[in-house]
Amino acid sequence: MSPTDAEARALIETAHALADAAREETLAHFRSDGLAADNKVTTHFDPVTVADRAAETRIREILATRRPADAILGEEFGPKPGTSGLTWVIDPIDGTRSYMSGTPTWGVLISVADATGPIFGLIDQPFIGERFAGGLGVAEVVGPMGRHPLRTRAPRPLGEAVLFTTFPEVGTATEGAAFDRVKAKARLTRYGLDCYAYALVAAGQIDLVIEAGLQAYDVQAPIAVIEAAGGIVTDWQGRPATGGGQILAAANRDIHAEAMAILNG
Repeated sequence: MSPTDAEARALIETAHALADAAREETLAHFRSDGLAADNKVTTHFDPVTVADRAAETRIREILATRRPADAILGEEFGPKPGTSGLTWVIDPIDGTRSYMSGTPTWGVLISVADATGPIFGLIDQPFIGERFAGGLGVAEVVGPMGRHPLRTRAPRPLGEAVLFTTFPEVGTATEGAAFDRVKAKARLTRYGLDCYAYALVAAGQIDLVIEAGLQAYDVQAPIAVIEAAGGIVTDWQGRPATGGGQILAAANRDIHAEAMAILNG
């Protein structure tokens, strides 16, 4: 069941309040001397900083006050059950490696989902001051250049397209080979923007993001924003991607279909 106008406004206001709090916490530590990171795993470098934990803690505190019946799925502190049928899916810093490196391409991901998937999402870049919002009738970016509607690019051939991914080594060797087949046909391939690349799809600046090995908190806000702007996000087989895994985010269905055929070729 779709939320009423009042319910939708309350969800949107809460999402912005969460993003505002996360901006404060993340900027307090960004480009600071002595920022340390713990490694969350033993198999590779998966960092977490005091800023990740502080931002998610603030988010959870606000939700405990404003939306106590809602569930929470956050990267740093795991799931909290709820009774409302809604779940807030949170990545307090998507792109912690970028954050540690001082580059302004990390972001805060806030989304709220019902049983069908994300219904509203924010991709926020605190240092630049850009916030991309999508869902519940909203598709807009607010930042240094003002407030503008979000609209993905019109169809054009893959040979004219701009493709992004975070790491040159995409997933497994098999997944990397599939990505390379798409890369070979794209006009331009760039790397390393984390969630900001998804925001650029929604803003009509690029055509495709292809990744693998993602989690639900990595993708649910981008799904909401891109779909509100007219794009499409699925897994590599065209199925719903709300749980993460292999991600194919596209500006439109034409280039999505062309890329998916090559990925599975």
